[in-house]
Amino acid sequence: MAAFSCLLVCTGTAALAAPDEQALCKDRGYPVGTPSQWFFDECVRVGSFTHQGEIPGLFRGQANTMRPSSEPMPLPAAPQLPDYRWSVGQETGLTTDDYLARQRVMALLVVRNGVLEVERYQYDRTASHRFLSNSIAKTVTALAIGMAAQEGKLALDDRADRHAPALAGTLYGDATVRQLLRMSSGARFEERYDGKDDLARYGAAALRGGAAAGAKVITERAHPAGAVFNYASAETDMLALVLRGATGQTLSQWLEPRLWQPLGAETSALWRAGADGLERAGGNLNATARDWARLGVLLAHNGVRPDKPQLGPLLPQDFLLEATDWKRHPEAFAPRKATPYYGYGYQIWTFPGAKRRFALLGVYGQAIYVDPEQKLVMVHMAANATARAGQTSMGREMGALWHAIITHRGRW
Repeated sequence: MAAFSCLLVCTGTAALAAPDEQALCKDRGYPVGTPSQWFFDECVRVGSFTHQGEIPGLFRGQANTMRPSSEPMPLPAAPQLPDYRWSVGQETGLTTDDYLARQRVMALLVVRNGVLEVERYQYDRTASHRFLSNSIAKTVTALAIGMAAQEGKLALDDRADRHAPALAGTLYGDATVRQLLRMSSGARFEERYDGKDDLARYGAAALRGGAAAGAKVITERAHPAGAVFNYASAETDMLALVLRGATGQTLSQWLEPRLWQPLGAETSALWRAGADGLERAGGNLNATARDWARLGVLLAHNGVRPDKPQLGPLLPQDFLLEATDWKRHPEAFAPRKATPYYGYGYQIWTFPGAKRRFALLGVYGQAIYVDPEQKLVMVHMAANATARAGQTSMGREMGALWHAIITHRGRW
């Protein structure tokens, strides 16, 4: 990417220590964890979050591959780094370097109008590493469902067990595809990321017998279906089951020719699957930071690849707007209704405010922020100390940085 790209990547990162290098085991070369420790052990977080696709035996399965495009979307470097300044609390005038010095960020990219304005890496990570999505993968799963609906393979108001008969008799089988997209099956499900929650119970059952077996251990109803947003990663796995039943293909098989290659991905993506070959759709998708940026660019341009507009929309337009525009959500899913801040669309988080902005978010600080008005994308790959970024300063400061990047040339 020419000398300027190296300037962005190299200057200020080799000389300055990244936060908490000792806790993240730099002295051991950022080791990769085992199937039992990779998610929780801080020492292996950097290594595992950039090599999850290769951990032997994870989920007792392999990684499904989405091959790259023969014509990658270009990401030309900006001639000059914008002087982004952000503030938090009483601190003002903070720079991008300040952010990197304060937060456990492995990769930070900013793309505006298809131009790469910022590309920075820490913890010996580079543009060649694949970064773990965590729940960013949920939005990719939703896009697969939208494409299947557009092709007539399913309808959003179909019951899940119509396409996934193994879910018959479960709360998830009773839910519609749309209700699963909104995480509103009504099933009682708690995610605390402590290894003792409903996510752990579901995961243990799914490890033994697949997603349908996991569904059978979620038996309590907390709300009427469709009425309330309740974050539950299991519901995304149900969508993967539905997609396979409706199309006869896994997520990776379905999306490679419809999304990954058409959007112009430069590198193959790895999506971890269980013993049955079905992707663990609630997370576990691994891609380079630049390819995550390319996905963000596609979303920022409403599904049109900006360097190849003649291809037309690569994503179903109505579905994409329903997914990302909170004004199209039922009231219960609007910002400050679904949660104290964000709204929830189709496996995607929506910002409050008059303008359509949205985010793909994953635990430990993974994020893709999108502002379609400015054709602006921020990719943030991290190794935060806690699963929920809001439990450390990362959540607040990441939001402050995004606010500054938007207001650098526009209005919030």
